[in-house]
Amino acid sequence: MSWLVRHRVSVLLVIAAVVAIAGSAWLGRGSRAYAADLDPGNPDGSGAQALARVLDDQGLEVDVVRSQDALDAATLDASTTVVVTSTGNLGRSTTRHLLRHQGDAHLVVVAPGPQLLRQLGVGTFSISTAPDASVPAGCLAYADLAVKVETAQAYGGGGCFHVPDGAMIADPQPGLTLLGASDILTNDQVLEADNAAVALRLLGQRPRLVWYVPSLTDLRGADSVSARSLLPGWLTPALWVVALAAVGLVVWRSRRLGPLAHEPLPVSVKAVETTRNLGRLYRRSGDRTHAAETLRAAARARLAQRLHLPRRVQPDLLVADVAASSGRPVEEIDLLIGLQALPPHDDRALADLARQLDELDREVSHR
Repeated sequence: MSWLVRHRVSVLLVIAAVVAIAGSAWLGRGSRAYAADLDPGNPDGSGAQALARVLDDQGLEVDVVRSQDALDAATLDASTTVVVTSTGNLGRSTTRHLLRHQGDAHLVVVAPGPQLLRQLGVGTFSISTAPDASVPAGCLAYADLAVKVETAQAYGGGGCFHVPDGAMIADPQPGLTLLGASDILTNDQVLEADNAAVALRLLGQRPRLVWYVPSLTDLRGADSVSARSLLPGWLTPALWVVALAAVGLVVWRSRRLGPLAHEPLPVSVKAVETTRNLGRLYRRSGDRTHAAETLRAAARARLAQRLHLPRRVQPDLLVADVAASSGRPVEEIDLLIGLQALPPHDDRALADLARQLDELDREVSHR
């Protein structure tokens, strides 16, 4: 008890800090309950709370559903627009359930991936793009409006807000709209250019909006993603075409070249015969320079080995070591094995060179 009395100020400060932290967490739990990107309850820069509140203020009935059961409980009819964000959480089963439950409602899918596009029956693929400036609508539905985003997905075919790779808002089939410029919905970029007007016009076409944020807990075991499911559908037929073309090329080239010819194996030749024949070829061609350089290169290799020098020793160092080992002047050795040694002018000089190199080799080996 006396300890509490002495430290009552410190104890009160600790209790006050704990109460303040607990109160902040309690008061802020609502704003942080939904931290997914493009979630209408997320106040962060990547969330879409600002757009959801503006739609609600405009008199639109906004119903946010975050599970398959909540989607089943929602009424979807011709007066309803269904916008789907967090599309990466959709699997095959939840996508089929959404399409069955869609009815006459207009479906807006935000930034769908290749697998989801295939499940939606869309015969195109998204291409990532990064517009440098605002992109005008180029269509009557969003006349005189432009969007500005850092990155987006473009889809081939008709649509609005065209970039070189396609349209950022596409209508591939009745009752379905693909929104590739998902950043126009975010709190950070909704005020850029005409992003807010485009988002309001896209999601406010009908009096009621169902904002569907799929949950991973609704997925089943069969919804697992395989590597094959991420590949485009045309890849398998293309590989078959390439394989058939390769087989055809092999058949065509094999017929053109004809049958294989049976030839005897090459005859082994003794080293001494090869040396003599090369010497005769050198003599017949009169290439004394090449012959002399061959003799000098062989002599340098033998001398370096005898003196225990590296195989790629510098010629000047080799000349100096050979001169020191043989007792001859450096100049004389350089005239025999140096790189600047003069070539022999006739066959007799070439023979003398060979004899002198042989004598030098014997002198070094005997020391």
